[in-house]
Amino acid sequence: MNPTKLSAAAILMASAAAADVETRTVTFENEGATLSGTLYLPEAFDGTPLPAVVVTGAWTSVQEQMPANYAREMVERGFAAFTFDFRGWGKSGDLPNGVRFVESPEAKTSDIAKAFEVLATLPEVDATQINGLGICASAGYMVDAVAGNPLVKRVGLVAPWLQNSEIVEAVYGGAEGVAGLIEVSQTAEKAGGQIIPAAGPEGAEGVLMPIGGYYYEADRGAIPEYDNQWNNAGWEGWLTYHPADNPQRLDKPLAIVHSDSAAIPQGVRSFLEGFAGDASMQWLEDVTQFDFYDNPEDVERAADTVAAHFRAGEQS
Repeated sequence: MNPTKLSAAAILMASAAAADVETRTVTFENEGATLSGTLYLPEAFDGTPLPAVVVTGAWTSVQEQMPANYAREMVERGFAAFTFDFRGWGKSGDLPNGVRFVESPEAKTSDIAKAFEVLATLPEVDATQINGLGICASAGYMVDAVAGNPLVKRVGLVAPWLQNSEIVEAVYGGAEGVAGLIEVSQTAEKAGGQIIPAAGPEGAEGVLMPIGGYYYEADRGAIPEYDNQWNNAGWEGWLTYHPADNPQRLDKPLAIVHSDSAAIPQGVRSFLEGFAGDASMQWLEDVTQFDFYDNPEDVERAADTVAAHFRAGEQS
């Protein structure tokens, strides 16, 4: 096979194999539901507890997508890594009342906080050296989950989607568009939910992301494990969630990797303007949001940055 024809996902899988990563399933409970997680370790793990990273991904994602890519990269750099499916997604149990596929910042933040608690109990993990890595939409959830959390040393954000009301209106059709989606959300919630496809080809109707690309391509994010579902009842919680407005809540050293060619870089700038803590920022040129998910060169560069940030915490 011509190596230039290999997909980004195939290249990352080959890289993971070279890194000799082993995994084991870890299930845990949160708010009455069972969540499915995966612990990533070096294949040659000798029993000495390792510094660790909880890795979370973009909206609608499951752990086998971009979280798995970054978990393998963290293992290659000497960490244990932990991914999981949020409640209502993938192999994890439902949200209250049997609800699934709702992008709930509140619920996902709670799940991340519980994941830190679980990780700290595992014998493979050095409980004094636990970090958080949030990608895209889960960046805000990660910040919320680590803020004031004594279990967590440092946080890294890759291609973070940090929105405020101004960004929400710019992305979702102005004040009128946002109001319309909130009405859709309230109607769907009263009906017990309204499920639509999450991903579709460019221009598709009735789809959350009618843009093709990562979530639609089978050799990238459209893997068998991906739910490819969106519950319209989640719109209100998502649109009224404004993590860019609350940087002061974060009390952990922070590293961010982003690009002006990726999604809403203005949200990162707004967040950093209000953040008074220890922060480092790496801007990469010409890297798209989806590139950060699975393009090997960009994933590796981002992983190098956050791993170095986490390692610096081992000296403190």
